[in-house]
Amino acid sequence: MVFKKLLGALGVGGPSVDTVLHHQHVRPGENLAGEVRITGGNQDVTVENVVLGFVTRIETERGGHDGHAGVEFHRAVVAGRFELREGEDKTIPFQLPVPWETPITSVYGQHLHGMTLGVRTELAIAKVADKGDLDPVSVEPLPAQEKVLEAFSQLGFHFKSADLEHGRLHGVHQELPFFQEIEFYPPQQFAGRINEVELTFVAGPHGLDVVLEADKRGGFFTPSQDAFGRFHASHEEALSTDWAGRIHGWLEQVADRRGAGHPMAGYDHHGYEHHGYHDEHHRRGSGMGGMVAGAALGAGAGILGGMVVGEMMEEVFEGDEEEF
Repeated sequence: MVFKKLLGALGVGGPSVDTVLHHQHVRPGENLAGEVRITGGNQDVTVENVVLGFVTRIETERGGHDGHAGVEFHRAVVAGRFELREGEDKTIPFQLPVPWETPITSVYGQHLHGMTLGVRTELAIAKVADKGDLDPVSVEPLPAQEKVLEAFSQLGFHFKSADLEHGRLHGVHQELPFFQEIEFYPPQQFAGRINEVELTFVAGPHGLDVVLEADKRGGFFTPSQDAFGRFHASHEEALSTDWAGRIHGWLEQVADRRGAGHPMAGYDHHGYEHHGYHDEHHRRGSGMGGMVAGAALGAGAGILGGMVVGEMMEEVFEGDEEEF
């Protein structure tokens, strides 16, 4: 897939850049492969460097108002200083590492509504860096993450939306300054007891943290409460874990508990760590903003079933360059 980038900051007649991705779909921990194709303009120039960066959009709160802001969360220099002659064609191959905590934007080829992510190519000439446009990238879940999503499907959850929250999770090693929340409506059996459940993945080279937040419906004399749970497993263990049973058991505990109580924590007989918290400081932000409700998740390749497909990436990023 080729995306034209005219470097307007370098003036009319300056170099142009095409970024070609060998595969638009990638998983966390893999390499995004492709090449940057540069065509010289109407004069010789010295290119200081060529940089690629992953860019996404996160939820922000400024002055009591919610909004969005662009953030570049990973960048790499793919070429150093070189001379580019007038009209010369130059190709730079690249292998851009995808951070393990990169948010999921696509499940089985279907765009996850609410998510935007792309790669930006930056060319620096005469100390002027032109950031160009954004090339959309689809980040598919890891096999371990797919197992958890399939469990949500088996339990009858309905997808609501997904977004990125600025902040850090309590008790979880986190490299990026934000985390993803995938929001679901709970199964019918929890209706009247739990409003919503939010799922967050924090992946690393050796394992996966699965963080759950349940918005527990309050009673006549009690306000609603947020309960938090955390499960950790290696990538191999996660593939054989009964996630449906684990998540269902945790939800039953949350729905049946009365009052704030104390954190539920411990290790089960499989050695998986699990916690349940009623703690407002467990994470930053509630992430409960209203989005278009999706249809039921399905198993296998239909995991997003009839979900309303989100905006195409070209439309999402159009007009957002000032933020990024």
